[in-house]
Amino acid sequence: MSGALAKLLCLGLLVLAPACQQLPAPAVTPPPAAVTATPASGYAAVAPVVSPESRYVFGWGEIPAAVAKPRGGSTQGTAVTLAPAQPLPLASIAAAGDAFNRDRAAILALAGDYRTSFHFMESLGLTTDYHPARSYHSWATEHIRVITDTGRFISLQHTLVMFFSNPNGSASAPMLTKHWRQDWTYEDPDLHTFRGDATWARRRPSPAEASGAWSQAVFQVDDSPRYEALGRWEHAGNLSVWTSERAWRPLPRREHSVRKDYDVMEGAHRIVLTPTGWLHEQNNWKRVAGESVSTPRYVAAEIGLDRYERITAPSLAAADEYWKKTGAYWALVRRVWTEEFARRERFTLQPKFQDKALFEHHFAYAEKLAEGQPFDAADAERHTRATLTGFLGGPPAR
Repeated sequence: MSGALAKLLCLGLLVLAPACQQLPAPAVTPPPAAVTATPASGYAAVAPVVSPESRYVFGWGEIPAAVAKPRGGSTQGTAVTLAPAQPLPLASIAAAGDAFNRDRAAILALAGDYRTSFHFMESLGLTTDYHPARSYHSWATEHIRVITDTGRFISLQHTLVMFFSNPNGSASAPMLTKHWRQDWTYEDPDLHTFRGDATWARRRPSPAEASGAWSQAVFQVDDSPRYEALGRWEHAGNLSVWTSERAWRPLPRREHSVRKDYDVMEGAHRIVLTPTGWLHEQNNWKRVAGESVSTPRYVAAEIGLDRYERITAPSLAAADEYWKKTGAYWALVRRVWTEEFARRERFTLQPKFQDKALFEHHFAYAEKLAEGQPFDAADAERHTRATLTGFLGGPPAR
């Protein structure tokens, strides 16, 4: 495994990685316009310490200092320059002639270069032995590009392009890797939803459910499915917000290796456009068992705030070169997955095939292309089909 990939595993941004220590945010250069300055750390100041043993945490009050300190990564990022704030509604939304095109403009506005911060905190417990868990905090610099736009379908690909501070104060070369993907489909008649136990199954919403709605399907770094939910955009004055239905997700990467007391993340989420980018807000329930259990049991609730703030520096253009070299391969992976979705009413993903996780198979192949190996479409297709068939336990039953 490369040093860059190992670092991203430690950050908890890629796969089911162990938690690391708290991750300091990159320093911030505010935009030139009259925008409120961000603290040097990039985040709100911590409340004054009442005693060496406790800290104030919003919503909890005084809790032990060891619990109040968030978990996350341990790497220092280089400075970023925030883009000037834009008035809302965005010009592209204001100019749209109808609700459908306002929705499209809002989805397309999610693309760009961002400093991203991830914040998660449990807000309550539902068991007699519950104690507040440590919150989670991490960061990234991330490029989001439109890879497909057919009108009623828009696909947005996230790519991490991260710069780290070396011990001598210099900046590292960009560390780049493919990240998650979000697909938006208007009036989607065919969803693939998580059912627990590494299993996904087809869900066909009624015409009334799908009318005017957009599904958001989220995929892992290896293009395997994560979750999918229907939701609706609302545009009112300077507010543009998409609100999802309540849906299931696998344990998030930040939780998988440190929590064994629940199996399913069940919740709703919102995406809100802001003058400086957008916010992904989550309200999650941590559920013990999946659909095989008639009476659910929940251990806790959690709130999450993922902030995407537009930046003008550093340049994240390294993503362009990566996609020039690897884009054809990842397009093939997406096509094969689309075919598998069409063929399978239900499927379970195996954790390993040939002693490797799915992302390891795909990342190793893509890395050869990124290093300059020519793309061989026939070889790539053989590799992709054999790999996915192995993880899906063979072809579907007839």
